[in-house]
Amino acid sequence: MKEFFRFKDEEWSPIQIFIAILLALSFSIALRYIWVDNFKDAESFKWLNQIMINTNDGYYYAEGARDIEAGFHQEKDLSPVERPLSKLTATLSSILPFSFEAIILWMPAVFGSLLVIPLILIGQSIKQPTIGFIGALVASITWSYYNRTMVGYYDTDMLTIVFPTFLLWSIILNLTHQENRYLLLPPILLALYYNWYGSSYSLNLAMLGMTTLYILAFQRREIFGYKLLTLLYLALIPVLSLQEKIGLILAVFGVIFFFENRKRSEINNIEESGTVVRLADSKRESGLNIDKFIILSAIISAGLLAYFGGVGGVLGQLKGYVFREEVASVGTELSLHFYNVAQTVREAGSIPFETFANRISGHEITFMLASIGVLLMMAKYRVMLLAIPMVGLGMLALNSGLRFTVYAVPIYGLGIGFLIYILTKDINQKFIRFLFMGLLTGAVLYPNVKHIDEYRVPTVFNKNEVTVLDELKYKAKREDYALAWWDYGYPIRYYSDVKTLIDGGKHMGNVNFPVSFSLMRTQVESANMARLSVEYTERNNTANIIENMMKDHKFKDPNLFLEYLRRPDIDLNVEKSRDIYYYLPLRMMNILPTVGLFSQLDLTNGNQIIKPFFYQTQNFKDTGREIHLGNGLIFDKQTAFLKIGNVQKPIESFIVTKYDNSGKLNVQKLVSRKGANISIIFMQSYGKILVVDNYVLNSTYFKLFVLEEFDENLFEPVIMTPLAKVYRLKK
Repeated sequence: MKEFFRFKDEEWSPIQIFIAILLALSFSIALRYIWVDNFKDAESFKWLNQIMINTNDGYYYAEGARDIEAGFHQEKDLSPVERPLSKLTATLSSILPFSFEAIILWMPAVFGSLLVIPLILIGQSIKQPTIGFIGALVASITWSYYNRTMVGYYDTDMLTIVFPTFLLWSIILNLTHQENRYLLLPPILLALYYNWYGSSYSLNLAMLGMTTLYILAFQRREIFGYKLLTLLYLALIPVLSLQEKIGLILAVFGVIFFFENRKRSEINNIEESGTVVRLADSKRESGLNIDKFIILSAIISAGLLAYFGGVGGVLGQLKGYVFREEVASVGTELSLHFYNVAQTVREAGSIPFETFANRISGHEITFMLASIGVLLMMAKYRVMLLAIPMVGLGMLALNSGLRFTVYAVPIYGLGIGFLIYILTKDINQKFIRFLFMGLLTGAVLYPNVKHIDEYRVPTVFNKNEVTVLDELKYKAKREDYALAWWDYGYPIRYYSDVKTLIDGGKHMGNVNFPVSFSLMRTQVESANMARLSVEYTERNNTANIIENMMKDHKFKDPNLFLEYLRRPDIDLNVEKSRDIYYYLPLRMMNILPTVGLFSQLDLTNGNQIIKPFFYQTQNFKDTGREIHLGNGLIFDKQTAFLKIGNVQKPIESFIVTKYDNSGKLNVQKLVSRKGANISIIFMQSYGKILVVDNYVLNSTYFKLFVLEEFDENLFEPVIMTPLAKVYRLKK
């Protein structure tokens, strides 16, 4: 084993490091251009002559950057004008000669590719820059990292892994070199990371804990580690702003530096006096005083972190992603139960091992080899034990969702780099050795490059959908609301510049309930709930919005209150302060069952009391007498029965919808058995067949979008297209 681990240290010159970083950056960005090349001619993906972004959350930060540039935004519009990504984007937009759309499109590719820098520098810090270079090439394009930093994936993810990898490098640099000139790097990087991504607290705390254990285990007699810990603890205190943290870090560093220099000056003065006994005693006493002061500083700063931060935030995140509950209780008095949104988020669910391995290393075999490499690397360079929190968070993905795999990618890139290095280290001829290293690296890169070429993720909206939102911007006022599901909240606010009730960040069960209710119940119920929700939101009653409605209307039973909303003549006890526009896209039909889950509950206990029937297909076959719908569903046209496996059910109606040449929707309805509770809708223009029960058929979304049957006393059409429709609530 000793022979296996015996190889020469190497260090590259600054110019070699620069060239390696430039090559790795170019490689990473070039691979990300493949997505652009695939869609450069797709006009439906372009807006303002630029390809649009491909992540919903990106429109949140784009809205903030837009409002920063404009110099104003509306009260309670949730625009993130204080978020770092919005500020960074607005700054770049003001100084770069590119359009705003081009900047947000390319930012993730450029900033995400910066991951190669700390990986190469980590290799240099452990005196094996070749390992860092190979790791940089691999990690920069590995599945999960590529997916979250590709061109168009405009989100905080562009630096969410870059920051902790830089932090890891800076801690390694300090512990291996122990020089004061590097001491400010880790705490400032830690403060910047937490400011960039508030949910990083758990990882930061874990990395800080690992650093503490490492110093206590291997460097407890060296005072430098305690100086580092003092500053790191201060940098993570969550109640301090970024400016306050940096000011405190600089002040404490200045005190430590001043104290050390003063004692050093005293010792130098004694040396000049030539008093040998006093010199030895003074050195010992000065050293002890400095050590005690620094250790005490570390203890105090750790105490401050524990008092003002602690593990509360960590437990909250664990509860949300690891110990997920299907329903959550909300409310100070009534304890209403709402559906937990984490149950519907794919990123927060458990994943199969193949997906897990692919996302971390590109292939199951590569993952196993990289795992071996990581273990060997930590055995050879114990300072790499500091990377355990990043690896551990990545492993959490098996149970808690694919979003966590990305944290292990940088370390697994280094692991495969280490394995390739030690497998080729004994090849004496340089050319042959580099050739083998290149071939092995290429084999590791291949499945990731293949994934990139095949990963044809579309833009969030297409051009026609954005056209609808852009038109809405000129019909609605900035203080008006667009009622839509949370998936579309950010893009609506960006393109239409109106307010929304829910979005990608504001979508807990209690705020989702009113919107789900408004979309999935009858038009009267929908109108009453929508008006109440908007007016109560403007009153700052969003935390317990249903409970506050119930209190004001003298209800203690939520089910009785919801029944009350069925009445068209009730007094809502609110004045209409703004218009409400229903945004109803075709694409919402794919998630309609999920949308309904949030309002199909008995709020007193969280049990699902409405279990609707909804089935859609575009893969059907008409044999003459029967229409085969797939999944065991067959419609017999002669008997008007729907066969579901071995069960036959009569249908209430068969409906055909079709757009004519003028764009008008024509609806033909054939009634078969009234009260049968199952209807079949053939959306001829879409090539789609729906099978639904009366609950779905009578829902506001279905009536307004699919059938265009609206109560003229409550709604008026504003924008009507096959892909998206907008109605204004009159009430």
